[in-house]
Amino acid sequence: MQGSQDEKQPDEEAKVKLEDIKPSTSGTVTFPSETKYSHIRNKIVRNQQFQKAKKAQKKAKKEEKKQRALTGQPKQVPHTIDTLRIKDETVVDLEKEENELIRQDLDHDEFNDYYKHTYEPKILISYADNPMRKTRIFGRELTRIIPNSTALYRNRSGVKKMVRSAIKNEYTDILIINENRKEPDGLLVIHLPNGPTAHFKLTNVRITTELRKNHKDITAHRPEVILNNFTTRLGWTVARMLGALFHYDSEFVGQRAVTFHNQRDFIFFRHYRYGFDAEGKRARLKELGPRFTLKLKSLQKGTFDSKFGQYEWIKDGRRHTMEAAGRRKFDL
Repeated sequence: MQGSQDEKQPDEEAKVKLEDIKPSTSGTVTFPSETKYSHIRNKIVRNQQFQKAKKAQKKAKKEEKKQRALTGQPKQVPHTIDTLRIKDETVVDLEKEENELIRQDLDHDEFNDYYKHTYEPKILISYADNPMRKTRIFGRELTRIIPNSTALYRNRSGVKKMVRSAIKNEYTDILIINENRKEPDGLLVIHLPNGPTAHFKLTNVRITTELRKNHKDITAHRPEVILNNFTTRLGWTVARMLGALFHYDSEFVGQRAVTFHNQRDFIFFRHYRYGFDAEGKRARLKELGPRFTLKLKSLQKGTFDSKFGQYEWIKDGRRHTMEAAGRRKFDL
């Protein structure tokens, strides 16, 4: 008897749920594939009606915007990825008094001697073993951009051996270009003699000949360096490291400028020549090339040591899940 009563209970619950369901009062049901003009069989007339309605909708939206401006209503700001992202708590404003300790920390870091103009940078540029043509050209073009730099083949030498040899020859920094599938895909920056070491992912590499025909416009003048939008504590370290690759005394006569622009943790590199109009108010830019994009993968204390090195920052798996949300502004 108890078993039969238990069997009836689900049926009674189902009846109650069915009785609670009420018919829709919203009118006819339209399927997603149906449109307002789907009943018009002629394709040309249907398209004309659609464009006419779209034009009227655009006009009404413009009129609504005009009325909001007349009535003094605040301007509506659309949501973007940047406006929705949560700002990083490590953002630093060096002009504020409470950041005095951070300013003192920067004044005693590994790049302090460079920014006090106590030495001139001397850069060694090398490649992975057996570099392909585009990687070799990219390395040679970096020597035309970075003053007092030399491009040499690796000759199957390990990175640690290259570091020891570069210190003996009084180099201040090493750039090693890695490649994959005949394309440059990584950049290792080692500051000598005591580090740090930064590993970047290298993407969207366009050499000069891919951007423009005449690549002889690059003069030997030392370029100006612009480091833009580096706001966090880690970003300041990366910016100082990239700035220390170039000579601190720019030659403004050459009217050349290189830019490292950080946006959404991607560092965009551009190389321009600028010129002013007759009045000297407006400037015109001419991209010289090359161009590429950097993405920081790790920052290591000291020189390169993949086994026992101490990392200040490294991109881990947890960051991937946070980046997928697209809401947090990270480290640079």
